[in-house]
Amino acid sequence: MRYGWIAIALLVAPIAPPAMGQSSPSASHDAHVKATVMRDPVLPADGRGRMEYTLGQSIFERIWVSAPSSTEAADGLGPLFNARSCVACHPGGARPKALIDVQGVVPSLLLRLGRADGSPDPVYGVQFQTASVANVPAEGRLDLVMEESTVALSDGEVVQLRRPIAVVSALGYGAMAPDTVFGLRIGPAIHGIGPIDAIPTGEILSRADPDDQDGDGISGRPSLLDEGQSILGRFGWKAVQPDMKSQNAHAFMADLGLSSELFPDPYGECSATQTACRSAPSGASPQYGDLEVSPLLMEVLDRFVAEAVLPPVNPTDDADPASIARGKAIFGKAGCTACHRESYEVAWPAGSTALRRISPYSDLLLHDMGPGLAEFLAEGAADAAEWRTAPLWGLRWALDENGEGALLHDGRARNLLEAILWHGGEAQAARDRVVDLSAEERVALISFLSSL
Repeated sequence: MRYGWIAIALLVAPIAPPAMGQSSPSASHDAHVKATVMRDPVLPADGRGRMEYTLGQSIFERIWVSAPSSTEAADGLGPLFNARSCVACHPGGARPKALIDVQGVVPSLLLRLGRADGSPDPVYGVQFQTASVANVPAEGRLDLVMEESTVALSDGEVVQLRRPIAVVSALGYGAMAPDTVFGLRIGPAIHGIGPIDAIPTGEILSRADPDDQDGDGISGRPSLLDEGQSILGRFGWKAVQPDMKSQNAHAFMADLGLSSELFPDPYGECSATQTACRSAPSGASPQYGDLEVSPLLMEVLDRFVAEAVLPPVNPTDDADPASIARGKAIFGKAGCTACHRESYEVAWPAGSTALRRISPYSDLLLHDMGPGLAEFLAEGAADAAEWRTAPLWGLRWALDENGEGALLHDGRARNLLEAILWHGGEAQAARDRVVDLSAEERVALISFLSSL
């Protein structure tokens, strides 16, 4: 059987944590959490497909260990890393509902680094790794402080907003460059990734209007990643990855320090000046093509991520259907659908001749979101104030029973209303219309968004 050796490797792979170097609280979240997503029910119930999905889920949940270990199929972690499993950053396959827990900053929250000219920090690279294997210093500790502000709604209600500010300490490799700036990023849910990957590029480009020629105040532009402007970015908060496979491989490299065909360096983000990191053992194995994550493992992991969806029904959801319908109408009237495009027709699953309607509520374009959400860090083709329109489907699973979560790119918004109030730039007019709503209308709008 083609995948028999994978199944055996999964069964015997050790799950005991390896010896660690220095780490921040965010690196100590080591519980073996199983994903709670499910296989997309529209997919055919074939045995091979279910097997590959299950194997991929096992890779997603696996706790990786440092090299050398008794099981080469499960080693290669680091030498620098932020988490020891995919599910640590995507709990249950969803996004985290808080930025900090009893152990500190959650591993889902990562710190991007960069300089004004777009280059990485010369020592620490483009991502700050807070954990390391034995005998290798971690890059340092990440903490947060909150900057608070208030917004008054038209009916007199005052909403308190917060913005997390990254604070780094215990730097393991000396000072950062004086012009290095930060950008916090929270891990999204793995929901509907395959269908989004299947949206025709032309459909996304058809909504682009970078010069606002129609005069509606919305000037979304595609994230074109190459000099020839032929490669469209569609994944990541700044749309920096062109497809799902690149996104998954990059996460293995940057978050776990694991090499694959797309990112073959076994030392991941270790820079040339981090000599202890560069001299540590790696998990690159000749039997896996001198990689730590073999092409076959990536294949089943990609299948899992492509086919995973959050459950369609929230058992705690008791919202009034009439309120949801009214909220959807308010969402459109406020102008939110100018960026949060509701639906597409896609050929999904892959190879299907029939089209399926999906409703991610995103145009997948970059938009200037104003100074409130801007940061000094430019990333990919996006300017500091530009963000890819975040898909809204699966929002119900980003919130707890009280409607609270960690929303937006850095988890600053504790609920949906706060997330809306942070919108500016091209979304300023829509945001102001929400401010002017009555309390009853806002409840309806939140009911609709909470149902997605």
